[in-house]
Amino acid sequence: MRWRADSTKLKPCAAAGRYGQWKYLYRAVDKAGNTIDFLLRAQRDKAAARRFFEKAIAQHGQPDTVTIDGSASNLAALHDVNAQRETPITIRQVKYLNNIVEQDHRAIKCLTRPMLGFKDFRCARILLGGIELMHMIAKGQMQCREGRNPSAAEQFYSLAA
Repeated sequence: MRWRADSTKLKPCAAAGRYGQWKYLYRAVDKAGNTIDFLLRAQRDKAAARRFFEKAIAQHGQPDTVTIDGSASNLAALHDVNAQRETPITIRQVKYLNNIVEQDHRAIKCLTRPMLGFKDFRCARILLGGIELMHMIAKGQMQCREGRNPSAAEQFYSLAA
């Protein structure tokens, strides 16, 4: 299993008419472009990247290879994660191999850009969770027990029921 991981900054959370600070959305996709995991953090640093990688590995298993861009925080976080593992994760730091996740960011940013920021961090986290879920439905990632391929509308209605 190979992952492509990256973080992107989102519009600041605006509270009481003041400009807030930028928030960072960490995301990982597989080679086919399917979303592995995402996490919204207030900081773009080693601790935030490590939390993202630990969460993604806990929920989806350890990947063989993770491709990242030139981000020093992602590299340091993966080295920390590898220090605690018996079988280390191979780290590829190649800028152009990360285009899959960069293009996947575009769909999320296209929906968040017109929102003119979020009221607060909690609101941003909840809305981005819904946006990511709808993006996964649009990509056809929802699993169906019956073995058939339901339409996006059927997948959405199954969540509501």
